[in-house]
Amino acid sequence: MAKIRREEIIDVGLALLDEIGLDALTTRKLALRLGVESPTLYWHFSTKAALMSAMALEMVARHHVLPVADNTDRWADWLGDNARSFRAALLACRDGARLHAGSTPESDAEANILLKIAYLRRAGFLETDARLALLTTGQFALASALEQQAHEAAPAGSGALAYDAETAFGFGLDAMIDGLRLRLAR
Repeated sequence: MAKIRREEIIDVGLALLDEIGLDALTTRKLALRLGVESPTLYWHFSTKAALMSAMALEMVARHHVLPVADNTDRWADWLGDNARSFRAALLACRDGARLHAGSTPESDAEANILLKIAYLRRAGFLETDARLALLTTGQFALASALEQQAHEAAPAGSGALAYDAETAFGFGLDAMIDGLRLRLAR
């Protein structure tokens, strides 16, 4: 039996995702690509969902690398940049937004989220508002990426409302941040 590492499974899984898409990605196809039997994957991941979650976390870790800022005077710029960076990470892989939807952060990702919450707290947000600002902008980025990837996968001419996804995302994100500025000023 061939020995494989967890990281190798994730790397090959992400490459295969880019090639065939999420709907066609199976543990059988992944095992075949790795040259192992399907049960070998379950040595590293207890379920297919656990494997998909690990792939989603790796995708975000590779592509969403914006550090937490030092200057809290520019929190609005940082929060916008953070949401744009997260959205770009989701768009970096075919079906990346769908892969990420519903995944659960592991300890490293959770620690990074806590640093971001602490940054917003230093900028003057209440704990709950800081958490919700990150959650809401993140969910908006995810929804925007899901819509964009769905439109890209749809047959040409299938949509009645033509729009530029980046422009629409920017408009909505600016509106959210404007609302957060008002909330912080209260």
